[in-house]
Amino acid sequence: MKIPINILFILLGTMVFLASSGNSFGQDKDLFQKKTFQFSNGDSLLYRILFPKDYEKGKEFPLVLFLHGAGERGNDNEKQLIHGASLFLEEENREKFPAIVVFPQCPEDQYWIDISIRSELRGKGDPDFDQTKNAPSEELTMVNKLVEHLVKNEKVNKKRLYLMGLSMGGFGTFETLGRWPKKYAAAVAICGGGNLSLTKKYAKNTAVWIAHGAKDDIVPIELSEKIYNQLKDQGAEVMFTVYPDANHNSWDPTFENPALLPWLFSHKK
Repeated sequence: MKIPINILFILLGTMVFLASSGNSFGQDKDLFQKKTFQFSNGDSLLYRILFPKDYEKGKEFPLVLFLHGAGERGNDNEKQLIHGASLFLEEENREKFPAIVVFPQCPEDQYWIDISIRSELRGKGDPDFDQTKNAPSEELTMVNKLVEHLVKNEKVNKKRLYLMGLSMGGFGTFETLGRWPKKYAAAVAICGGGNLSLTKKYAKNTAVWIAHGAKDDIVPIELSEKIYNQLKDQGAEVMFTVYPDANHNSWDPTFENPALLPWLFSHKK
């Protein structure tokens, strides 16, 4: 079959664009250095870390911890960058908001929180997640130790620690705030939910921006609404943004929101 010359040019142009953009993004992702945090008991945590351009100049920088979703779990130290990494790699954002950005990777078949999420999402358990363990999960504990290590050993401004997470990472965001309530100046929780009994611990300590898609058929929007209403009643600095046309991918309009990073980086302890 002979392909019309105009269609051929379009196809070739598309292939070149995809190849070049893929290589470009691949190079950008390499700016996130691959690291492994080793623990004394033999456990380890994979993570990627992005340093500001002028990191060596001696000043302290904000630190952003990003918790990925269930689909990005594994042991390749790559998948956790699928969602969110490009936001911090954009040249304009690197110039305006220089920061140390950390993406740990949760192992396959593990979760940031120690509950059977699926049962809760399907309405078969406690929708308020009050049955979570008294202690954080092993994975979240490891992440906290990593943050402590970075704060101690890197040029981190302790008053400007930030937290972001989506889906499973949204649950992990609320759980982290509840377990270490005085650590983070601001947090963004996307399409998540969590233990309502923990909100009182961080309501007065951390500014929270909650985002959810109105058409989400994976994580019910009611879970974000419950956290928001509880935090609002407790006098927290909290915002709730609902994207009316978004399904579970509400992180896409969240990352495209021009107010996101200015809001996040404007907070400090």
